[in-house]
Amino acid sequence: MFGKKETTFDASLEQVGTIIGLGAVLDGPLTTKDSTRIDGTVKGNVTISGALIVGQEGKIVGTVSAQNVYIAGEVNGNISAPQGKIEISDTGKVYGDVTCKGIIIDENAVFAGKCDMTGLEKTSADIAKERAAADKAASTESENKENKENKENKIDSKDKKK
Repeated sequence: MFGKKETTFDASLEQVGTIIGLGAVLDGPLTTKDSTRIDGTVKGNVTISGALIVGQEGKIVGTVSAQNVYIAGEVNGNISAPQGKIEISDTGKVYGDVTCKGIIIDENAVFAGKCDMTGLEKTSADIAKERAAADKAASTESENKENKENKENKIDSKDKKK
């Protein structure tokens, strides 16, 4: 029950168009239109239109913006994926604030910062209240329909007796 949960992300399924290889050091901002994997070091802001994968040896020092972010390495800076998710694996380290629609933090991962969740217009309590109200309305409507049918049946039976 409390054992290690399997990750929901399979990096092999992601089409990676740009790779910063192990040992490579990029000094300055990185911007790509496709999904990117970083196994080296990037010292600067990273802006990716697709998904960003930071491998176990990967390191980013700067602000990150991507559709989805998967971290097995280290990120020192804020991360923004307002329409996607951020996943920090058990070897991942994030030192900065994150903004995302969903987040997964594995056991033994490091996350030092705050998380702002986007797309949360309604709380689960609000949704539960709406469901209860809808169920009650449906139940009341069903009872009213049943009562109306019973009354019509009584009228029909009286007409037949006459």
